[in-house]
Amino acid sequence: QVQLVESGGGLVQAGGSLRLSCTASGGTLSRYAMGWFRQAPGKERVFVTTISWSGGNTGSADSVKGQFTISRDNAKNTKYLQMNSLKPEHSAVYYCAAASTNFTSVYKTQAREYDYWGRGTQVTVSS
Repeated sequence: QVQLVESGGGLVQAGGSLRLSCTASGGTLSRYAMGWFRQAPGKERVFVTTISWSGGNTGSADSVKGQFTISRDNAKNTKYLQMNSLKPEHSAVYYCAAASTNFTSVYKTQAREYDYWGRGTQVTVSS
């Protein structure tokens, strides 16, 4: 059973940056595509960005392209979300997720495709 733990959230001013981390225990992340989702109060959980098992392919929501970057270090069982030029509308709980796959280059953008989820980390961007 893979357990995911997010860290790195917090309060930041608009225009600032944060780097979220997601570390896995209970198993290796090397056979999982990874994703980040976020959920603002009163809203549905939405896709942010994803990365393939190999790390060679990534996909992002249009709203964060050019601002957010996902990466992973399989040796450390950790993935990252670098968020730059943050805006108040980016405020949400950010969730790490892992989706099992047999394909090194596949990434996944739908929440229903993910097998494991972290508990989330709060990101608050002040104006």
